[in-house]
Amino acid sequence: MRAGSVPAAGRALRARARARATAHGRKTHGGRAVVGVHVTSTRGRTTIADAAASERANGGTENARTPARDGSKGGIARRSEDFGRWYLDCVRECQLADYGPARGTMVIRPYGYAIWEGIQKYMDARFKETGVQNAYFPQLIPYSFITKEASHVEGFSPELALVTKGGGKDLEEPLVVRPTSETIVNNMMSQWIQSYRDLPMLLNQWCNVHRWEMRTRPFIRTLEFLWQEGHTAHATAEEAEAKAMEMIRVYADFAVTQAAMPVIPGRKSRVESFAGANVTYTIEAMMGDKKALQAGTSHNLGDNFAKAFDTTFLNDQGETKYVHQSSWGVSTRLVGGIIMTHGDDAGLTLPPKLAPIQVVVVPIWKKDAEKDEVMASVDGIISTLEGAGVRTHLDADQSKSPGWKFNQYEMKGVPIRIEVGPKDVAKGACVIARRDVPGKEGKEFGVSVEPAALEAKIKGVLDDIQSSMLAKATAFRDENIVDVKTMDELRAAIEEGKWARCGWEGTDEEEKAIKEETGATIRCFPFDQPTGPHACLMSGKPAKEVCIFAKSY
Repeated sequence: MRAGSVPAAGRALRARARARATAHGRKTHGGRAVVGVHVTSTRGRTTIADAAASERANGGTENARTPARDGSKGGIARRSEDFGRWYLDCVRECQLADYGPARGTMVIRPYGYAIWEGIQKYMDARFKETGVQNAYFPQLIPYSFITKEASHVEGFSPELALVTKGGGKDLEEPLVVRPTSETIVNNMMSQWIQSYRDLPMLLNQWCNVHRWEMRTRPFIRTLEFLWQEGHTAHATAEEAEAKAMEMIRVYADFAVTQAAMPVIPGRKSRVESFAGANVTYTIEAMMGDKKALQAGTSHNLGDNFAKAFDTTFLNDQGETKYVHQSSWGVSTRLVGGIIMTHGDDAGLTLPPKLAPIQVVVVPIWKKDAEKDEVMASVDGIISTLEGAGVRTHLDADQSKSPGWKFNQYEMKGVPIRIEVGPKDVAKGACVIARRDVPGKEGKEFGVSVEPAALEAKIKGVLDDIQSSMLAKATAFRDENIVDVKTMDELRAAIEEGKWARCGWEGTDEEEKAIKEETGATIRCFPFDQPTGPHACLMSGKPAKEVCIFAKSY
């Protein structure tokens, strides 16, 4: 691209974006819900049927309640043919979640919640290692709190749900149903923090939040979801920045080591940053359809909220100073990310470290006389594995055939299946089948059930599955990231569903114009920057950093 031609290309891009916006005739609509709850939203009310129709028109299937039942496993569509339908089928058929009675809500079923519990267990321990303590703040927040930080209310206003009545009477002040808690946390910190001796204050809460989304998808985007949100206060800007960076590293470590989900940690652009933050850090993951998923964020809030709420302290010199803060969070969106990163046509493929069931044992016999010896061997296997800390499940239900069980646990993503029949018992052995390697290639016969040997074997296979899943997902991501130098190359990459990496010194307006034209946003400026000179996609001038553009959830 000639340097002199780029500004003209940028102007043309912005002109097309403006024309498109005008042609679409965009309007905003407020919505009012019943029972005294006023929904402050510029998005209007959308039914599940409306959203589903919209998604299908655009090649997706969000909010569809009755997925087609023509898939390869039970009612699961083929992932390779209809990714959106496949995802919804997995959520339903694997009993991860169901739709709630209110539009845009979901009920998390025990199997899905068990995955979230595994995430909670790991994260909570890591947070506490860094000195963070758990607390809980009210779900209802005075509306005046939200309005104290200008950019915060501007960023969240379309998503707020307001309670306007209580006890049959109008409230003197509307209450916001918690979208996030920076405001109420600051209100309390301003009372708790007096001097530098009270710092740092490191808090976290596990809770639900509400955001009035237009188009929803279970786990990925719902009106109500579960998450953790950390909030910290520090004496210096440097400490707040260090904490924000520390926590995004914790999230990245979880994604890689526990979820086998390769992520790119980096900094968000100004356009994509959290409302009220000086800077937002993110971990970005590539899903099986090549869309990006923002899997976790950490924000350096500076003293923005401290100034709004007068959260101050006396330093060791007796001077009154504003605290500097960070906030950070991950949510049940991670469950959706795990599904979309690792699943296949057969259903879920769960990483062993987070799988609610790591090993399912299926006893097989045809004659009643064979039952006792088979079950005796099975009891020994289960005792060995449970004693070794392996999450093990026995399915001895004789109303279902072994083949049905094999398909069922394959669909639910259980990492290892152990089969035990009379011939195996005679050999003092069993058969193991790996979920991540389909067919006969994933089966191993004649595996010893001697306790020490079996424990070592199963633990070794679980570790190998975990590392193999990470390697496969990493290879898929890397082969779908391309370097681009021109707008034409960026358009082509996005049309192919790939991530486009380019030098960037563009303006906020140019970034927004690219989103208008291509649907892609800057996912992040990666911490790990490639070496060598880079030219800005828009101006052709030297760029200090590269960024990644991609379509996202």
